[in-house]
Amino acid sequence: MADRRAERLAALLEAIDAAHLDGLLLTSLPNIRYLCGFSGTSALAFVSARGDVLFVTDFRYKTQAVDEVGDFARVSVEPQSLWAGLWQQLPQLAHVEVAGFESAHLLHRDFQRLLEAGSRWQWRPAVDLVERLRERKDADEVGLIARAAEIAAAALGRTLPQLRAGMTELQVAGVLEHSLRDAGSEGFPFPTIVASGARAALPHARSSPKVVERGDLLLLDFGAEVGGYCADVTRTVVVGRADGRQREVYDLVRAANETAATGVRAGMRGRDADALAREYIERRGHGEAFGHSLGHGLGLEVHEAPRLSRVAEDALPAGSVVTIEPGVYLPGWGGVRIEDDVHLAPNGPELLTHFTRDLIEVG
Repeated sequence: MADRRAERLAALLEAIDAAHLDGLLLTSLPNIRYLCGFSGTSALAFVSARGDVLFVTDFRYKTQAVDEVGDFARVSVEPQSLWAGLWQQLPQLAHVEVAGFESAHLLHRDFQRLLEAGSRWQWRPAVDLVERLRERKDADEVGLIARAAEIAAAALGRTLPQLRAGMTELQVAGVLEHSLRDAGSEGFPFPTIVASGARAALPHARSSPKVVERGDLLLLDFGAEVGGYCADVTRTVVVGRADGRQREVYDLVRAANETAATGVRAGMRGRDADALAREYIERRGHGEAFGHSLGHGLGLEVHEAPRLSRVAEDALPAGSVVTIEPGVYLPGWGGVRIEDDVHLAPNGPELLTHFTRDLIEVG
């Protein structure tokens, strides 16, 4: 990937200035990774309005911080407390008086640190200063998400021929996760969802010891990760032969997915994007069975801005990558969800998930 940290810093400095702050404390690890390039699990970063960047991590990441952060920031490696390192480094920035903190990501105990050990500065809550920058993906970011989607599709292709009635949902999840690793996924952005039969009506079911039976709907919701960037994919199959009702509901959800995936556009309000699929499902009598939002942004986190929901008033930024995941869930019977990842390019939506939407019968 090209090193875009300087331009990201410049954009963040504009946001800090607009918020009338002298600096911003970053505690969100995805935000720190976006700005500094650090992929570890322990760090704080402070960005001053003049462009100084302080970076604090612990001994485990001494070498990694040199490799990933380099001279982009003043790196401090602390043997015990990241916060002790911050209080040692921050006074060197004499021009900082009013500082922002990421109120959506700071634990209360750490907020107490600001009030006590950090009492020489005035702290102000800041919301989404970095997240707003992350909504618009550059070409490299889109490429990583696309590669993650390719891995997810390849893993699903390897998994489906292995599925049989009599396996448990946990066994199915194990086969799928093994295939994801074999295909090149760095990790699992969220716990793999495998839900069969009536449990497929649970939109965020946990994979369970339930035995998959012949005739079951089998919902598979899973992700892949490349370079820290996530893909999020769902397909629903039938174990054995599909009956008429299963085909009817499946065809409805597939058409809603295709309508939204081809109709979504940058600049459209999130609520209007949501309506593309929701109104299609409502017109066919299943509106109450589609209770969640149409989708969400993808990037360094599997759930990030922008939102595609009935209450989302903000416009979808050009360059963002979003999920399109309509579903119909009928308690006691089962459910169908089909989820794809879509890049909102300037010239229209680009589908990143290249796996058939046709109904598949397995086992």
